[in-house]
Amino acid sequence: MPEDLRADCSSCFGLCCVALPFAASADFAVDKAAGDPCRNLLADNRCGIHDSLRERGFPGCTVFDCFGAGQKVSQVTFAGRDWRAGPGSSGRMFRVFPVMRQLHELLWYLTEAMSLPPARELRAQLAALVEETEKLTHGSAESIVELDVAAHRAKVNAVLLRTSELVRAGTGGRDRRGATLIGAKLRGADLRGASLRGALLIGADLRGADVRLADLIGADLRDADLSGADLTGSIFLTQAQVNAARGDTSTRLPPSLTRPAHWKRAVGGTRAPSGKGRRNRS
Repeated sequence: MPEDLRADCSSCFGLCCVALPFAASADFAVDKAAGDPCRNLLADNRCGIHDSLRERGFPGCTVFDCFGAGQKVSQVTFAGRDWRAGPGSSGRMFRVFPVMRQLHELLWYLTEAMSLPPARELRAQLAALVEETEKLTHGSAESIVELDVAAHRAKVNAVLLRTSELVRAGTGGRDRRGATLIGAKLRGADLRGASLRGALLIGADLRGADVRLADLIGADLRDADLSGADLTGSIFLTQAQVNAARGDTSTRLPPSLTRPAHWKRAVGGTRAPSGKGRRNRS
């Protein structure tokens, strides 16, 4: 995945710590309004408790991913001018940031789709959408704010959906798009090739599940237990989704993603028994 689609906090003005609101909850220790700097944000735009966010009640911060939108807004759209620079700049920057994040998220999905062999017949369409989306990210602050991002997302999603169908063809995976699976007992489940687009898997037990080649775009994996699960070849899974879930050292992830530091060491009994709920590996 291109480096410009990965967050570089050293080149950003702490936009996610200022522009976005959060409410006191299991994810954040306090309330914060949009546009107000987080109390942990330092003058150099770094987090004062970065190494202990989870212990200090801010696990939500460890989950968020801007897909590189922060540095694009900071260094390209606003040419390196900090939001503290003047009375008019902060509001515009904070309005641009969430739109830019959506565009960069789409670029992440499109770039992944371009790399998938089963989608080779769509590469011309995908390349055109990458070019169009990238061009939008280089527009003026005003043009980005006024963009009908929902319409652009719908156009991109139509091609991503076709990509998903090509990748999952022949797997026999079920269509569970938008399914409510909160707290579902799916230990050892055969979800190979399933469409789990937008599925609510909050707190689901997916220990030892076979999630190979599944479409996970937009799936809510907060606190889902992926210990021992196999997500090899799953598509449109992001680092933010992985960070929001629980797992261990036996969880198998796509190579573009990294194992979160807070995941536990593997223990016995996380994988499904042989022949139950899993297909034989090809």
